[in-house]
Amino acid sequence: MGRGRQKAKATRQAREMKYYSPATDLSALQNELAGSARSSAHSSSFESEDQGYSEYVDTYVDGYDEDAEETAGR
Repeated sequence: MGRGRQKAKATRQAREMKYYSPATDLSALQNELAGSARSSAHSSSFESEDQGYSEYVDTYVDGYDEDAEETAGR
């Protein structure tokens, strides 16, 4: 393909990308934005579940040294 055709193709593709506007599903957007109140209640349930695993974290964090890992990577 010659340079002229390549440039024309690139220009056409750039123009298509610039002016392309996909169809927006406004009802789905409204549902997603309205669902933000439900997501905050959902996140609090995750926090309560995490509290049950704190004993495991404490068990494994004793043998973990962040400073040693940082210096080993250098």
